[in-house]
Amino acid sequence: MDNKVDVIIIGAGLAGVACAYTLAKAGVNVIVMERGKYPGAKNVMGGILFTTILGKLIPEFLREAPIERFIMEHKFSLLSRDTELAFSFQTEKYNQPPHNHSFTVLRAKFDRWFAGKAEELGAMILPNVVVDGLIWQGKRCVGVNSRLSEGDLYADVIVLAEGANSVIAEKEGLKPFPREKNMAVVAKEMISLPREVIEERFQLSSDKTKGNIPEGTAMEYFGDAVQGMFGNAFIYTNRDSLSVGIGCTLKELVEKNINPHDALEYFKNHPCVRNLLRNGKTEEYCAHMIPEGGYGNLSKLALDGLLIIGDCAGLVNTSFFHEGSNLAMASGVYAAEAIMEALKKGNFSRKTLSSYEESLRNSFVVEDLKKFRHFPGLGEKCPELV
Repeated sequence: MDNKVDVIIIGAGLAGVACAYTLAKAGVNVIVMERGKYPGAKNVMGGILFTTILGKLIPEFLREAPIERFIMEHKFSLLSRDTELAFSFQTEKYNQPPHNHSFTVLRAKFDRWFAGKAEELGAMILPNVVVDGLIWQGKRCVGVNSRLSEGDLYADVIVLAEGANSVIAEKEGLKPFPREKNMAVVAKEMISLPREVIEERFQLSSDKTKGNIPEGTAMEYFGDAVQGMFGNAFIYTNRDSLSVGIGCTLKELVEKNINPHDALEYFKNHPCVRNLLRNGKTEEYCAHMIPEGGYGNLSKLALDGLLIIGDCAGLVNTSFFHEGSNLAMASGVYAAEAIMEALKKGNFSRKTLSSYEESLRNSFVVEDLKKFRHFPGLGEKCPELV
């Protein structure tokens, strides 16, 4: 392996792989360095995969990707100690492709598939790799300190796609250490149940003639579901399991001395919830940090020889829509486009690479973040509203 390539991406999540896929498709020599044993091994997402960007990258993904279910119903519930007030929305349109671009996935499976598609185009995915820091020449980033046997690697552009746990970005002073109120903790369990039980219990069609992707539902819970804190709980249906979790601000969990696992157990044992989980077996438990600062806390995204994308850049819509996957993929694509332009010019200055920031500003990514920029503050002041 050469120690100099066109682009090095740190992180094989949705943003990093979308960037690598776009670059590899254009013939760019790109390496993706991933801490986990494989892409997806360290990813936790108790949410829905929004596929507007994926559908443009890989139009045939519905036939190939390890999708669990498409979301045909969205249900919102407000819980008190023993009561549920619920609102449900569904439409026949969601039963038809592209299914409102909303699906449940298991990231361990999906991310490996997505990374594999990038590898097919020529991207090199390196799992089990720890990056200790960045290499600088003056103010320009030129490489990474890695623990590979080959030693340090160099590239024209380095892309940070570390996710919310941005160890390198924080170590290098590229983003401040996150404040408690700007971070949320998501605790999630995967609970297995037979497919037929899930479909009967959640009133989902088992009609196989509708295609290879079955119906699913997304259920969001507020109020006593999270003991009155700013956040929500959720249940998402997979083929033969449920993704069950809670998400609350780190600040409130610390102030109220509530352990995320205990908060999840409280939700699971609510009288309006426990019957939905009855006889299920917990197969996996995990917790994950997500940025909650929104529009007002975006990092500086372009420097000389360096771009920051996805959750690492704070690109998460913290409203009821919980957008993250589509914003991450979009940022990866826009970063790749800026890099390709820089490669043509042979100029990797911040001025050239800042076309990435311009693309974000002119897209739905920043538009959505700006639209819901007051949502975190509203929740902090009046958690009872959400």
